[in-house]
Amino acid sequence: MRAFTAAAVQFAPEPRPDVAAALARAASWTARCAEATGAELIVLPETCTTGFDPALTAGELWEIVSEIPGPVTEPLQETAREHGVHVCLGTYERGPAPGVVYNAAVLIGPGGDVLGVYRKTHPFRVEDVRHGGWATPGTDVCVVDTGLGRIGMAICFDGDFPELWRVQAVRGAEVVCRPSALLRSADIWELTCRARAYDNHVYVVAANAVGADPAGTLYFGNSMIVTPVAEVVARAASHEGWTAARLDPAAAMAALTPGSSVPHGFDHLAERNLELYRRHAAELLGEAATRFPH
Repeated sequence: MRAFTAAAVQFAPEPRPDVAAALARAASWTARCAEATGAELIVLPETCTTGFDPALTAGELWEIVSEIPGPVTEPLQETAREHGVHVCLGTYERGPAPGVVYNAAVLIGPGGDVLGVYRKTHPFRVEDVRHGGWATPGTDVCVVDTGLGRIGMAICFDGDFPELWRVQAVRGAEVVCRPSALLRSADIWELTCRARAYDNHVYVVAANAVGADPAGTLYFGNSMIVTPVAEVVARAASHEGWTAARLDPAAAMAALTPGSSVPHGFDHLAERNLELYRRHAAELLGEAATRFPH
């Protein structure tokens, strides 16, 4: 990983699900942020192309979004290309059959190409299709090699599940983007961002929605950037805007306290974790299947 500037942008969803208007808004905020901050990685909120609208069925949502890459990402791909930035956005994604919709995070490269797609593995209960919602859970993690470093992705409620983040760290993630539309509390938001950063010694760039979504639900923003030692180095307020910070791995290493178990970098920890996971993977998966059969 090299040093670079990252930014988290927060803005309100459209008052009704209007993908074209939402993409235009997202592209405008991305362009303005890139010009103002010089950020090379810009993270946008969860489902910023539609917002959450429980009135929509999975079938109706499937009709208004697209596969990825496709119309639901193309305007942001063009913006990323124009400004030479990496963009991580949250959107719903059309699945392989009508009614199959994923809550996705998409990483777009500075050339405008889609570098990776992560599908939310832990949908919040009200959106989970298994509990009467509209989102089908994903099954895989996504860590992408980029010119900035290795970038992983997690979405909102995924922050409550350390295992997902540890798998990304074991796969070499150095930065994790967290597009979100979190509703519970600012305390939980900050706790999970800082804990997951410190657990895995990764940077977390977390963009939370602000304002009202199509269902009238209000979001509190408070987007933030957290270092591998859990320091919040940038924080937004509760209105539309962005927050940005320089991510410098050399500075993060220098911030480790004397006597830390991470004196010469994080690579040896990743190797150790990978060995442990390989040794206990079958046992862990078996226990998870027993405890959480659905």
